[in-house]
Amino acid sequence: MQESLERNAAYALRHFKFGWWSLLFFLSLGIVLETMHGFKIGWYLDVSNETRRLMWTLAHAHGTLTALINIGFGATLRLLPAEKTQLHRIASPNLIAGAILLPAGFFIGGIKIYVNTGDPNLGILLVPVGAALLFIGVLVTALTIRSMRTEKTD
Repeated sequence: MQESLERNAAYALRHFKFGWWSLLFFLSLGIVLETMHGFKIGWYLDVSNETRRLMWTLAHAHGTLTALINIGFGATLRLLPAEKTQLHRIASPNLIAGAILLPAGFFIGGIKIYVNTGDPNLGILLVPVGAALLFIGVLVTALTIRSMRTEKTD
């Protein structure tokens, strides 16, 4: 039982570290995007680059959100009783992979835009993969939490 709790604590720390560093990275990306907007950088603001601007804004927003999800997952792991320690085996790798692939797909998709159609490049194909992994991680976590009972105190 003690080993299970220690394993949960190690996974929680992993998600705290990943989440906080990801949050710093994506907040920094937001500052860079705002700076390009503030200095009216044509490569970012011109109408012909609208898709790039949208893709990178989505990368920033989704990266920030998935960072917070990982921080929340770390906190959730710390609250789990010993018998619920299997959660990390499925949810943990899916949440981290989803948090990488989802914003990366948006960002890579915006690097090179097809000029004649305004479409993002093939990097955008990482988005549904990342979204599916994130969905699995959140679903497994929600199902695990749903099955828990609260302790009654008198």
